[in-house]
Amino acid sequence: MNSIRCTQCGAVGLEDGFLLDAGEGSRGFARWVEGALEKGLLGGAKRMGRPRRQIEAFRCPACGHLELFATESTR
Repeated sequence: MNSIRCTQCGAVGLEDGFLLDAGEGSRGFARWVEGALEKGLLGGAKRMGRPRRQIEAFRCPACGHLELFATESTR
């Protein structure tokens, strides 16, 4: 546990976790990509040359609310 406070209910001590990306060709974890979503020719998200960051997720044990933080770059 940590000292992060839930923005929904105010509880302290959120549980560490991560968002799983189980899509085809994924690395197993989700990433935040800078800028609005733009779709490519085949319908996938355009992400070439766009900064990406790791997502840290924390769950409130009191109310279940998730807090997400985009942290270090994953280039």
